[in-house]
Amino acid sequence: MTMKKDEAKGRVEEATGALTDDDELKREGKADQAAGEAKEFVEDVAEKAEEIVDKAADAVHKDD
Repeated sequence: MTMKKDEAKGRVEEATGALTDDDELKREGKADQAAGEAKEFVEDVAEKAEEIVDKAADAVHKDD
């Protein structure tokens, strides 16, 4: 499941839990949202790290 799907699923679960007064479903929804947000954060960090590595590699090859 992708990051956005996790977050969307979590929002739906949380809302359904709130409507049905199901605390467990609300908690699951919040957990799914947090998981999606964490995956998104990790992906962002990985992209930034890749950019830094690419810039460093370009700088090394430029000096050759």
